[in-house]
Amino acid sequence: MIDLSTAAPVLIAFAVSALLGPFVIPWLRKLKMSQTERTYGMETHLKKAGTPTMGGVMILIAVTAASVIFIPRYPRTGPVLFLTAAFGIIGFVDDYLKVVKHNSDGLIAWQKLLLEFVVTALFCFWMTRLAGVSLALRIPFAGGRMADIGFLAIPLLFIAVLGTVNAVNFTDGLDGLASSVTIVVAVFFAAVSVMLGSGTSPVAGAVAGALMGFLLYNAYPAKVFMGDTGSLALGGFVAGMAYILQMPLFILIVGIVYFAEILSVMMQVSYFKLTHGKRIFKMTPIHHHFEKCGWSETRIVAVFTVITALASLIGLCAL
Repeated sequence: MIDLSTAAPVLIAFAVSALLGPFVIPWLRKLKMSQTERTYGMETHLKKAGTPTMGGVMILIAVTAASVIFIPRYPRTGPVLFLTAAFGIIGFVDDYLKVVKHNSDGLIAWQKLLLEFVVTALFCFWMTRLAGVSLALRIPFAGGRMADIGFLAIPLLFIAVLGTVNAVNFTDGLDGLASSVTIVVAVFFAAVSVMLGSGTSPVAGAVAGALMGFLLYNAYPAKVFMGDTGSLALGGFVAGMAYILQMPLFILIVGIVYFAEILSVMMQVSYFKLTHGKRIFKMTPIHHHFEKCGWSETRIVAVFTVITALASLIGLCAL
């Protein structure tokens, strides 16, 4: 039987996100919150210039509306929703400065990093002190065994959260890519939450529903982009769910696409510096490499989504 605490948020968030589209997209366009494509990037993306961005506000509103009502009954939903919304707000400020104030840098690097550190610290406090979730790690393919790594758990949490948020941010580069991949990841976390009885399925269901509604406007050819508002929020959700379920190590499995995206950038930059100008990939993040190889956006999104679905099945087996 389908758990109402999972199904209801999916339907509510989908409805809210889908209904917001006809109002939010024209509003963003009116405020001239439009995407600016780099002339030295993918030539095929130049036609996207002018498409409204910051559509992540639709996701944030839908997720919050669909999951906040479940917090009294499912208190562990709170820390995940906080991390999702807080990172989304950081992304919103960054987008606003870039798009509306025409500040090409947005938030200065140290400002953004400081905010992310503060948000992560608050999440850690809420999760461990108020929600009573320990930092013990569930080990994949170990029959449910846990590992307690002591004081190293805190720095690992910061690395995992900030790394995941940035990895999801890099994944948001094609129409519907981050949305499609994260829907699968959200469904995985919802299923695991129900299996383990952790009481966090409402927020996972809300994210899946919100993204399905957003995908109506974000699928190729996109009528709106999520911007950092959406991608940072999704990164916060993935990291938050992984930690509340004590399975951050599983991000490397179910989040294989995120991991490949950020790893490709790190490899490209490192190799470029070491070889004084040579490249491993035609362009990074890696989805652009496949575009340069002749793949269409829709094909890349489909393949990456299927890979995530298969990785999620492996993740379920790893429990």
